[in-house]
Amino acid sequence: MENVTKSFAGEGDGRNVVLDNVNLEIESGSFVSLMGPSGCGKSTLLNILAGILEMDSGTLRYDGESVSSDDFFAAYVFQEPRLLNWRTVGENIRFVLRDQDIPEEEYDERITRELKRVGLLDERDAYPLRLSGGMQQRVGLARALAVNPDLILMDEPFSALDELTARKLRRDVITLWQETDTTILFVTHDIVEAIYLADRILLMDESGDIFEEVDIGLSRPRSFEDPQLNDIEADVMDDFYSRVDA
Repeated sequence: MENVTKSFAGEGDGRNVVLDNVNLEIESGSFVSLMGPSGCGKSTLLNILAGILEMDSGTLRYDGESVSSDDFFAAYVFQEPRLLNWRTVGENIRFVLRDQDIPEEEYDERITRELKRVGLLDERDAYPLRLSGGMQQRVGLARALAVNPDLILMDEPFSALDELTARKLRRDVITLWQETDTTILFVTHDIVEAIYLADRILLMDESGDIFEEVDIGLSRPRSFEDPQLNDIEADVMDDFYSRVDA
């Protein structure tokens, strides 16, 4: 993203600028976390990459070429699973495959592969309301992976879960990311979560400016009990609160 700007209608004839000349670069195959206060434009940024919103100005580049969001495919994992409760787990994934014009003869193999990958193959014919919150979010992950996206956008996907479930899913996401060599942009308010998951953390302020990039530099697998996480957390939070009044 180069010099991306996005505003919305404000009071009267005014405009509420959410993103102002934002620059962002994500390397293929990397895991990047985006952290900032509520209302700073994190979700707006993801929605532009997903093609849900149009930017007012700026440039998107993919593999060095100027593109629109239609020229690459970004899968979205939301804070809530957003499953169709009247369709089975397998049918939820089939629905997305059909929407992406994937050949029908590939449906069964893709559904089986991704449900097996997230440990839910036995729940293929179950309905979402029979599943726990963590299992529903796993279905969301399987749905995202099934379309072989160029980029997976994750908007606080574990914030509504209890900590034990969230920790298990964080470990699972890292395993899935390593297995698939996909690229992930992960929005979170949880600095420990960001440090555990990401190669790099981008810090945003209230004006929507990405004011600092933090390279984590810890080898994997990582442990939540690693004292280095606490040291990095302290440094990042000092940097964050020196700029953000949150």
